[in-house]
Amino acid sequence: MQKQIKSALISVFYKDNLENIVKKLGEQGVTIYSTGGTQKFIEEQGVHCVAVEELTAYPSILGGRVKTLHPKVFGGILARRGNEQDLAQLQEYGIPEIDLVIVDLYPFEETVKSTTEEQAIIEKIDIGGVSLIRAAGKNYKDVVIVASKDQYADLEKVLVEGSGATTLEDRRRFAAKAFEVCAHYDVAIAQYFLHNEPQQYFQASLPQGQVMRYGENPHQDGRFYGNLQELFDKLHGKELSYNNLVDVDAACQLVQEFTATTFAVIKHTNVCGIASRPALKDAWEAALAGDKESAFGGVLACNAVVDKATAEAINEIFFEILIAPGFDADALAVLTTKKNRILLQQKQPVKQPYMYKNVLNGILLQDSDTGNYKDWTDAGARPASTAEKADLEFANLVCKHLKSNAIALVKDKQLIGKGCGQTSRVDALRHAIEKARQFNFDLSGASMASDAFFPFDDCVRIAHTAGVTAVIQPGGSVRDNDSIEFCKQNDMVMIMTGMRHFRH
Repeated sequence: MQKQIKSALISVFYKDNLENIVKKLGEQGVTIYSTGGTQKFIEEQGVHCVAVEELTAYPSILGGRVKTLHPKVFGGILARRGNEQDLAQLQEYGIPEIDLVIVDLYPFEETVKSTTEEQAIIEKIDIGGVSLIRAAGKNYKDVVIVASKDQYADLEKVLVEGSGATTLEDRRRFAAKAFEVCAHYDVAIAQYFLHNEPQQYFQASLPQGQVMRYGENPHQDGRFYGNLQELFDKLHGKELSYNNLVDVDAACQLVQEFTATTFAVIKHTNVCGIASRPALKDAWEAALAGDKESAFGGVLACNAVVDKATAEAINEIFFEILIAPGFDADALAVLTTKKNRILLQQKQPVKQPYMYKNVLNGILLQDSDTGNYKDWTDAGARPASTAEKADLEFANLVCKHLKSNAIALVKDKQLIGKGCGQTSRVDALRHAIEKARQFNFDLSGASMASDAFFPFDDCVRIAHTAGVTAVIQPGGSVRDNDSIEFCKQNDMVMIMTGMRHFRH
């Protein structure tokens, strides 16, 4: 099933690395048809080219919107070489066979990112290119389709090794990649038009699939689809693993909630230490003190430039990854002394308008959980003091990023105890208190956040006994008054937010 390439249609937006292919086709005596800027580019390589307008006897019209949409182009691509009737019609209408199509698509996604001008965006919706790709891909048994500059190297290799001939396997492989390009392009266009409209179909298409060493465990294959370079510059260290990426996401999502100088330590997607302080080194030391044991081998993240003093303090423990918006040169000199340690400079916030996961035989999709609280209702014995309000806001954000059931205990904008992923809210609180005591924190005057309501007053009773004086929770239980009344009787602050933060 080898087929010699005798003719080609080339019409591309990106001409990078196309020179060698054009020259090789010229050397192999291939007849080349082309349009506009691509035709000029081919002729500049010293290779003869036939204008598509000469083939169709029609000029490019409507400002370039119609160039290749013509039977003499699509007939030559779609004709089945083993079908006598198809070949007879080619002969009857003077249509040449086209064996190779090299075409890419207008940069729609890039245009959406660079402008909000609707007309500019609409003009980058490719019509002819998509049609050519689909036609050539449909007829892959006879035609080679190259739909992206990313495939130029592969085509060049095939042209050289096969002396201009391709196998059925080659053609099918190129067709598969071509249809993938079209599918991604169509999803991008659909998402632009849908905006916030409900989607009838679950649509997601992310480029640049990257093979991980393995998935969550060594016996699982893993891949990442997305462009990490948009978010980070990796300054040092080994390649990121599947689990690294999960933790990096959790760390970035948490730290970007805070405007004050904040440092956080993440372990298995849960925060084990976090604090806000005027100086970054102090924030680091307070975060580490929250749970020195769990911090070992963790992922660190902050929202300020890392200076030398902070770097020297961090350098004393073993950690996997450090994420920061910047690093002083002398700080980098300290932190790069460990070969495998990963240092990521974050260039922009992580923006995820939607969250989704696969369950059963489908996909669950939801809006991202944004915000801290919906309301601020004083329901306890007294309003929160200025210091208590700051701690309660801090605690509620931390609790939002802990796995449910979750409790966060905070004092002076420092996480001093947490319980997460428990089947009982009481167990989560007991775990949080035990963690605080393990590291000798005084819970007197501490604030407590819960990710969901208290169905009974047992949690506020236990918290009060431990020394907690202020509580923040969403409310919504039929027995909210039990907890409210206990707080009123024991001079405790009780804030009702009206916003639950489950995280499963």
